[in-house]
Amino acid sequence: MPRWSPDAALRLENAAMRLFERQGFAGTTVPQIAEAAGLTTRTFFRHFSDKRDVLFLRDREFPPAVADFMAAVSPESSGSAVVREGLLAACRGLQEWREPIARRRRIVRSEPALHERDLLRSHHLGRAIEEALTHRGTDARHARTLAAIAVTCFELAMDRWLEGSAELSFEEALASVWEDMRDGLGG
Repeated sequence: MPRWSPDAALRLENAAMRLFERQGFAGTTVPQIAEAAGLTTRTFFRHFSDKRDVLFLRDREFPPAVADFMAAVSPESSGSAVVREGLLAACRGLQEWREPIARRRRIVRSEPALHERDLLRSHHLGRAIEEALTHRGTDARHARTLAAIAVTCFELAMDRWLEGSAELSFEEALASVWEDMRDGLGG
């Protein structure tokens, strides 16, 4: 097995996804993942603290990316417009990842032990949004409220996108959920 591999984390992620789909999360071990990736168990633990982490590899990059998207929105925009535009930009960036996201989501939802970690992912996204808003000058209490709404809308839009027709874009799903939220709150 190679001593060093520049794409080790991605190889481990791909191997883990295949094994989790075939034999379930609980039925898959770290040594099996490492072997399927053609790497050592030691290499696995250089990249991930446990097998749950391999499912959340790309989530490390998402909150900073959303914050960057929000920072790019016009400075004159209000807090809710910043959130909406930032999330729409994130949706455009994720559009090509529909199948890998759907695969990971099926695995996470099939395993109760992963639900807590998924909630933590949502929490980190909310914190990134809240911090981006306060950095732009939004009142802290208002920023926290908007961040919670944004995370909820994003999660609902992801469900709508992944469960909807292949023609539905993630951006359209988010716009639809955002309008539902506005209608539900009376404008």
